[in-house]
Amino acid sequence: MSNIDKATVAKIARLARIKIADDKLEPLAGELNNILGWVEQLDEVNTDDIQPMSSVVDVKLRWRDDKVTDGDKQESVLKNAPRGEYGFFAVPKVIE
Repeated sequence: MSNIDKATVAKIARLARIKIADDKLEPLAGELNNILGWVEQLDEVNTDDIQPMSSVVDVKLRWRDDKVTDGDKQESVLKNAPRGEYGFFAVPKVIE
């Protein structure tokens, strides 16, 4: 089993750019050790005869016709833009 100490938690926090108070490092190390212990328990489960699945519910996706239903609205969409040019949104130049 992995054993995470205060120094490791402080290093992880520094790498993640998360500020953690010194008095919170020890309890957080215990929580991370519990999480890693649980993951190691999951690793012991035999999944050799289990098929991979994308959902826990066996659902078939509904197919629909692939057709354009809401086109030709370029002008009304560009009305929302602060500025438009040549049928597109115009944005300020950011690279010179």
